[in-house]
Amino acid sequence: MTKLFEYAPAPESRSVVDIAPSYGMFVDGEFTEAADGRVFKSVAPATEEVLSEVARAGEADVDRAVAAARRAFGPWSALPGAERGKYLFRIARIIQERSRELAVLETLDNGKPIRETRDADLPLVAAHFFYYAGWADKLGYAGFGADPKPLGVAGQVIPWNFPLLMLAWKIAPALACGNTVVLKPAETTPLSALFFADICRQAGLPAGVVNILPGYGDAGAALVAHPDVDKVAFTGSTAVGKEIARAVAGTDKRLTLELGGKGANIVFDDAPVDQAVEGIVGGIFFNQGQVCCAGSRLLVQESVADEVLESLKRRLGTLRLGDPLDKNTDIGAVNSPEQLARITELAEAGEAEGAERWTAPCELPGSGYWFAPTLFTGVTQAHRIAREEIFGPVLSVLTFRTPAEAVAKANNTPYGLSAGVWTEKGSRILAVADRLRAGVVWANTFNKFDPASPFGGYKESGFGREGGRHGLEAYLR
Repeated sequence: MTKLFEYAPAPESRSVVDIAPSYGMFVDGEFTEAADGRVFKSVAPATEEVLSEVARAGEADVDRAVAAARRAFGPWSALPGAERGKYLFRIARIIQERSRELAVLETLDNGKPIRETRDADLPLVAAHFFYYAGWADKLGYAGFGADPKPLGVAGQVIPWNFPLLMLAWKIAPALACGNTVVLKPAETTPLSALFFADICRQAGLPAGVVNILPGYGDAGAALVAHPDVDKVAFTGSTAVGKEIARAVAGTDKRLTLELGGKGANIVFDDAPVDQAVEGIVGGIFFNQGQVCCAGSRLLVQESVADEVLESLKRRLGTLRLGDPLDKNTDIGAVNSPEQLARITELAEAGEAEGAERWTAPCELPGSGYWFAPTLFTGVTQAHRIAREEIFGPVLSVLTFRTPAEAVAKANNTPYGLSAGVWTEKGSRILAVADRLRAGVVWANTFNKFDPASPFGGYKESGFGREGGRHGLEAYLR
């Protein structure tokens, strides 16, 4: 296809963010080294450049952070809700003031395009703190009793795909309800959480209310198992979620899990094709497909399948892959070599099992971790690419004839996090959505979030809800 015009590079300046050569963990209001002195490196996925060296938390550091959170819990939970809300409002405003800096940092550390961190992630991060700041003095009206009480110390473990947004989803409701927090960011994306620790200090948040422990899975396991943690919240893979559920079973800890997904995007024959194609692209190629609620299975009604696929391939040919700091970039880097290897292995399995592979024509950079947007046709329910979460820019296309068949195929998965329905008929949207076993069903759109709307899954996609009034329940006694 001949390109009608070229885009000149439009890079965002790195100078807006000052990344120190090394960072400590944040415990009891101070940055400190790990008890055993261990460190690890945070690497930019797009260039493989070492961004910084970060203290690596171990069991002793978890003990120290949980003790600090426990000491802070009494005074923090005793504050009137309106006073706690003031801190959350202050944090939200500082996030807005520093949003350009944080967007560049997130893009460098995660690999996603600056367009996404700037226009999606950071506005939502601030919005979550503003939203839960408003709830802090209204908990008695949330529907969980006239005088609900906080649980205590929350141990929170978050993934690398939306580092700052997942932090906001976890920390904002916990603090609004009067809990204190020990949070472990993912080992590949620790920097924005450490910058958030600095924002907590800038906002004057009392020492110990928020503690940040960068580290690997051993630190997360120690936090989950710690006897003085009252609430565990985890977002990540289903396999790790199952391990956490086993570890917490038999204790009196409260638990919420937001796990994997294999979302179905259902396109009926009366759907506006151009609008649906934009939704399909946003549903699976946003953040390089590294989204738990990605629309990774496209179900198209047979009579329009050829038209939709032709339009989709044409659109994928216009996506720009490359430097995530370029404001024109649509597809950034995959977060880590391990994730790239998994995406590659599953895509090869799709070919080996007989599905037909089509890859968008684009040149991959020479350094960094990259995977071109890819779709598979001729996919059946038995293919691994239709059953397993790939967590990358890979779309599996299946067809259906009737609404009943669409629902049966959409529900034929161990996951139940998200789904999309594309049709001009409101009655069909309601009828199909009512039968889909998914925590979130989008109608004629995809991947739309609002802090006032609850998010969570069924089946192996976890339990509990984050966001909205429902998101308070997990942090109240």
